[in-house]
Amino acid sequence: MEIRNLISAKGIKVTPQRMRVLEAIHKLNNHPTAENILAYIKKKDLNIGSGTVYKVLETLVENNLIKKVKTEKDVMRYDGILENHHHLYCLSCDYIEDYNNEKLDKLLVDFFNENKIDNFLIEDITVSITGNFIKHKNINH
Repeated sequence: MEIRNLISAKGIKVTPQRMRVLEAIHKLNNHPTAENILAYIKKKDLNIGSGTVYKVLETLVENNLIKKVKTEKDVMRYDGILENHHHLYCLSCDYIEDYNNEKLDKLLVDFFNENKIDNFLIEDITVSITGNFIKHKNINH
C-alpha cells in the first residue's frame, strides 16, 4: 500500500514529514533508530530537524503505523511491519532480524489461553530471542 494511503487510512493528516519518516522506515528495512531515519531523510531534505522526526515517530506509533523495538542496549528502534512477528537480536552487532514461526505463535496463544494472567488483558505477544549470529550475512551495521 502506498505511504500516503497508509497514513490517511488512520484518519490523520498526511504531511510531507510523516510521509518521509514512514518511507524511511520501510526503505531502511532493519528496525532503524531515529538517527538512522534522520540521516536517510537529510540526504534529500536538509531542512528537517531531529525534533520533527521524533515527534512524527511518536505520532506514527500512537496511530499504529509503526512499532517501537527496544534493544538490549536500550536503543529505541522502529519497525514498520505490523503483522505479528518476533525478533532475533544479535548482541555482538546490534542487528535485529524478523522471525516468523506459526508454530511458535500458536504455542504462545494456546499457552496464554490456558494460563490466563489475572487482571491483565493481553494485546500482543512477541518474543525477542537474544544471541549472536554465527555467520553474518551481508549486514550493514
